[in-house]
This record gives sequence, C-alpha cells and structure tokens, in this order.
Amino acid sequence: MQTVCLIGKPNVGKSTIFNRLIKEKKSIIMDTPGVTRDRIYGVVHLMDKSFHLIDTGGLSLENGDFNKDILAQATLAIDEADLILFIVDATCEISTEDKMVASMLHKSNKKVLVLVNKADNKERQNNLYNFYELGFEDMIAISAEHNIGFDKLNSYLEANISEGKEKEDNRVKFCFVGRPNVGKSSLVNALLKEDRLIVSDIAGTTRDAVDSTFKYNGNEYVVIDTAGMRKKGKIYEQIEKYSYIRSLKAIDRSDVCVLVIDAKEGIIEHDKHIASYITDAGKAIVICVNKWDTVENPEEELKKWKLLMENEFKFLSYAKVVFVSAKTSKRLGTLMPEIINAYESHNRVIATSMLNDCIIESVQMHNPPSYKGKRLKIYFVSETSIKPPKFTFEVNNKKLVHFSYERYLENQIRKTFELDGTPIILEFKNKND
Repeated sequence: MQTVCLIGKPNVGKSTIFNRLIKEKKSIIMDTPGVTRDRIYGVVHLMDKSFHLIDTGGLSLENGDFNKDILAQATLAIDEADLILFIVDATCEISTEDKMVASMLHKSNKKVLVLVNKADNKERQNNLYNFYELGFEDMIAISAEHNIGFDKLNSYLEANISEGKEKEDNRVKFCFVGRPNVGKSSLVNALLKEDRLIVSDIAGTTRDAVDSTFKYNGNEYVVIDTAGMRKKGKIYEQIEKYSYIRSLKAIDRSDVCVLVIDAKEGIIEHDKHIASYITDAGKAIVICVNKWDTVENPEEELKKWKLLMENEFKFLSYAKVVFVSAKTSKRLGTLMPEIINAYESHNRVIATSMLNDCIIESVQMHNPPSYKGKRLKIYFVSETSIKPPKFTFEVNNKKLVHFSYERYLENQIRKTFELDGTPIILEFKNKND
C-alpha cells in the first residue's frame, strides 16, 4: 500500500483535508497522544485504490529556520511518501515558509501535487495561478471546509496511486513491532545470529531498508524491516512517534506480527494501539515480552503477566505469549515455534464436514438463546477464506445471533481446530437470501 503525505505551513487546513479524505474509513489506524491533532495516520479507500495517509505538523519558522522537531518529522514523512500533497492557502500571498517547503520538496525528487486550499469563491480559485511560481506542474484548487474540488482530487489520486502488489512469495514473512526501546532490533539480531541491522543518526538514510532472510529447521523465513528495528541517534529519538508509518507498512506486508513489550515497563496504551491495528489488518499475532533477564522472580512475574494480559489484551485472548531475553537468548527458542504456529492457524483450511460436525456438537451442548419466542437455527457452515480464516453460517434469521452466542461458537471453533494466534471471522447469512 502506498503512502501519501500532507505537508505545508501552519493553518493552511491540513487537518481538515486529512479528515475530509479519511472519513470514508471507519477505523482510524493510530491515535497519538501529545500531538495537536487527534489523528495523524489513516487509510483512505477510494473506488479502486487504497493508501496510507500521513499528516504532519505545520512547518513554521523560528529565527529564520524551521522548528527542528517538526522539520525532522516532515523529513521522515517526505522520505516515506510516494506522493506529497503540498497545501497552500488561497487567501494569502506566497510566504517564505511556502518557498522553503517548496525548495525541500524539489530536492526530494518526489511527485508533488499542490493543493490550493480555502478556494471557496471564483476570486480565490483564480489565485491558483500565482502558486505556479513554486515550480510544480500539478495543482488543484480546493476548499476542504466546503468540500469543493475533492472530486478532482480523488480522480488525481486514483490515477497516481499504485496498488503496488508484491510478487508471489511463499516464504513466511513476519515483523517485530512495538514502541521504542523494547528490544526489537536486538530480537532480530538474536534470531539472525549476527548484527546486521542498519545504524544511522541521520533522518532519511534508512529508507531503502532490506528485509532479512534466514533459515530455521530447513525452511526460509523473512523478517520485514521496520524503522523501529534500528538503533537511533538523537534525531530519530525525537521523531520516533512519527515513524509509525513504517511499522504499519511492515504489518501490511507480514503474515505474522510479533508485538514486542518491555518486561520492565508493562503494557501501555501505545501497545494496545499497535495491537488493535494488527487485529484490524487481520494478521496473525504473537506477543513477545522481552528483557525477561531483568525480572528478579520469574515465577511470580509470570503469574502477574498472565493476569495483566487478560485485563489489558482481552481482545487478544487467542494470542500466544512468549517471555524471552534477546540480550541473553534466554527462552528465545520459544519464539519461532509460536510464529510458525500462528502462521499455520492463519492459513488453516478446515474440511466442511468436520466444521459442521463441530457446530452440530456445539449447538447440542449449548442451544442458542431464544428471542421473542424465536430461536436461531444453523443449517450449514463453511470456511469461505483464509488469512484470516472466515466461516460463513447459513441461518434462519441472522438478527437472532446474539454476540455472546457468536463468541461461544468462535471459541468452540478455536478449541476444536487449535486456531491459536489468528483472528477469525464469523459471518451469518439468511438461508433464503
């Protein structure tokens, strides 16, 4: 999935444009605390294309130069982007900030579309021509507030966004994701048994990341590279919270996602945000509690962690948890078997006869509840897709499916067919539809 970046000086309407584009997507990818906007990442779905959208902070001048933190964030966003939407204000003359942003974009050699925002009348729309001075060919006048020009913008995006489908690759691909400093890079290097991940202090130098390939029990596996897998200098530390987009791309490309958590620090909201994106993406998951060597009383801590997982990750009850130390390789041998198990569950094909036997037995053990004298009847069930497994039920009336009974059926399927580590989808259809 390609990435589109919004960039410009403050108060040109980037957030409004972001919200206008993102509203078609029901779930937002990431809520980031401590940022002036509620949402800075999302997925936009057009008619035939989908892409990641990233918002950036307004590039304002301080003592004749851009704020360093915002500049570093914007630099990374530009570096990640396949297409840049450069936002300018139709009610203003071209400013010094506009010219400096334009200069930065010209140096990037990226494809740029200039959006002249706040063009909500003829006079302001005619101001579009003034902005050709910035040196970009592609330009559209819009008004985010009044939804003007978005048909043209969507058509442009449809024409310029590529689906970017990868070649068929049967190797198991997985990634390590998690908040900063939980030991993702150390885990990768421990698995690879060599220190081969890129080290860089300069923003933008690690864009062309190379995935790591290794063999385990005679089979080849691929570790998908992410920004967080690198040791970072001060610049990257400052912008780590804005580098989610690399993790999101890695999740999209992976079969299994290993969510890494720090044994010393426990579970925080950031961990749950990442976990929810993994589940929304329909990926298999393994939870890896790293730095287990720092735990003083492992047996007692294990009990505490199991309770913590039950409380904080209720929506991930199917995920297996491993407790390891990348530093000492303690219990590291438990990780790959769970990754493989999650992958196999994610791809499992279940015979229709066995599936129906499971459901018949489940219904006999626990009848569906009745509602206003009517009771749910299940006539037939089949697995209609994998990655993740999806099960379609033919019933008398899908409105009679209570969420608690749906959860019961899901648990029965999981238990019977050992579907650990993968989300599963249950779909109910009326038999006569």
